[in-house]
Amino acid sequence: MQEIAQVYARSLFEVAKEQDSLDTVREQLGAFADALTENREVAIFFFSPYFATNEKKEGLARMISGAEPIFMNFLEALLERHRMPAIFRIRVTYEQLWEVENRLLPVQVTSAVPLDEETVNIIGERIGEQTGRKIELSSEVDDGIIGGIVLRVGNVILDASIRNRLEQLRKQVAQAA
Repeated sequence: MQEIAQVYARSLFEVAKEQDSLDTVREQLGAFADALTENREVAIFFFSPYFATNEKKEGLARMISGAEPIFMNFLEALLERHRMPAIFRIRVTYEQLWEVENRLLPVQVTSAVPLDEETVNIIGERIGEQTGRKIELSSEVDDGIIGGIVLRVGNVILDASIRNRLEQLRKQVAQAA
């Protein structure tokens, strides 16, 4: 199923890229997958082998209006080939391709006290300038770090917390003794 999802996601991604619709298709794919998740009856209808493909296409046309033609064609192709159950994996794969294309870098800022939005944005902007990538910024509060901040930039953690400094000091004292 994963291989099928990768093939379909890449195909949709390439066509959307050619037509400069990457973001729009991403939004519509996400909205459609969310609708299937939220409404079990609709998901059963589209996934079930008991309904004819034409019935599913009619239901699709009634359910969705104003979507990108390439996205509608894509959904119809999934219905015709009985691949609609792969839509959730297709969404995940498309999202990964979109992140690579947009050079998106997730950044998590963790602090002991709430930081104002401007401070968090400045941190994100600086990281964006240094990496040359678009930043997907989030922040959280963890009073366990005592003070300072911890940054998770992609898979790298930069720990400038007081808890980390105290732990390093404890290790140094233990080695010296």
